[in-house]
Amino acid sequence: MAELLEPTLPDAGLAGSYINGAWHTPENGQTLTVENPSRRCAICEVGRGTATEVNLAVDAARAALPAWRALPAAERGKLLTELGRRLEANAEEVARVLAAESGNAIKTQSRGEAMGAAGVLKYYGGVAVEQKGETLPLGPGILSYSTREPHGVVGSIIPWNSPLQLGAVKISMALATGNCLILKPAEDAPLAILKLAELADGLFPPGVFNVITGLGEEAGAAIANHPGISKVSFTGSSEVGKLIAHSAADRIAKVTLELGGKSPTIVFPDAIENGRLDATAQQVANAMRFARQGQSCTAGSRLFVHKDIWDVLMPKVAEKSAALNVGDALDPDVDMGAVVNAERYGEIRAFIAEAEAEGATFLIGETPAEDPAGFTPNPTIITGVDNTWRIAREEVFGPVMVAIPFETEAEVTEMANDTHYGLAAFIFTHDASRIIRMTRALDAGWIQVNQGGGQIPGMSYGGTKQSGMGSEYSIEGALEAYTYRKSVTINVEPDA
Repeated sequence: MAELLEPTLPDAGLAGSYINGAWHTPENGQTLTVENPSRRCAICEVGRGTATEVNLAVDAARAALPAWRALPAAERGKLLTELGRRLEANAEEVARVLAAESGNAIKTQSRGEAMGAAGVLKYYGGVAVEQKGETLPLGPGILSYSTREPHGVVGSIIPWNSPLQLGAVKISMALATGNCLILKPAEDAPLAILKLAELADGLFPPGVFNVITGLGEEAGAAIANHPGISKVSFTGSSEVGKLIAHSAADRIAKVTLELGGKSPTIVFPDAIENGRLDATAQQVANAMRFARQGQSCTAGSRLFVHKDIWDVLMPKVAEKSAALNVGDALDPDVDMGAVVNAERYGEIRAFIAEAEAEGATFLIGETPAEDPAGFTPNPTIITGVDNTWRIAREEVFGPVMVAIPFETEAEVTEMANDTHYGLAAFIFTHDASRIIRMTRALDAGWIQVNQGGGQIPGMSYGGTKQSGMGSEYSIEGALEAYTYRKSVTINVEPDA
């Protein structure tokens, strides 16, 4: 094992809340312990904000809103670009913090996430000016046009699996469109967001950008229910998303939900022809997000492989997946780190143990140990199951792929859509007609063909069914989700 890298923790951790341009210690004096899941030890304490802090942040945001929304979009964009530049300049420092708290390996994940988050900020900084309305030709003497207006104060709640990237998305979309923001990171992984808040200190006018650390049932619920928050943007589980949707519906607040997934990966025989076997196998493993411990809403965790290539492709996918070096996320030689906490580790273990007890077989992997030194299960590929098994229907959110053979396009389309999720899908084929048919037929909001990569700024990203509502990552998504259209019609008096 290489010498472990160590993070530089945020100076303002104990404060936990960044409100109205200053660090704020929760009035109750309570704290939360942030742990390193690779080592199962405490990293530090952060402030445990509650409804009290949410109220203060809403008041500050509402006071800052008139001047912020009046600022030209290009000026707002410049500030986002500057924050992206600051993050880029401090990417290694922030990445180490991210690896320590999230368990995402510094080598394969956390460095890339830090640079990706900087890219998101700079992307929205550049496209902020593209907030254009329309004109309507109603005839002589009438001028009719529309503008895009911010909703007001946005409350955003993000999960622990990719906090910096998702935080950058929420910050960028809200602020670029003229809203003010209250951001609550997950209690398991708030530190990289606090580092980002330190980098943003003094950049935005007070009250425009606020951060509150705390529990979901306390600070998160207060954001979802606050009458002064006009829009809630949530990324996380479908179960919590339903609660937030109910809370917002009671007061007719706007909502964006990016929820869970049980995404299909479908491989047709021609995907491995002409020397493509090795590359396709690697992209299939990438789509499963094994290097992120499978902790991704877009993980292609249901692998459907045509029976004619099963015996050729599956050993190669297993080889690529098993080659990942699993260990401490701060080890520069490690490819795959730790799942975030004991609860998640236990749920992953329970899923695998249940499938094993019911007769599933392991192509690679095993039921994880009950009490490990670190929460680091190995990549696991399970066969001998069908699309009705619980492990094939529910989101495991761990490094667990189920592999199922198929014979026809119609059969695999039916299996792929037989789920209440509809977030992502991955298709491997070089038949152009099939690509068009399959991308139209699959119930998914985000489809990748012949690649297993992630989101790139500018893409429209969002799901259907119970995977959520609204889209992110693009300027179009920002306008749809973070602004409303105001229509203005003027009766222009003719010259006397």
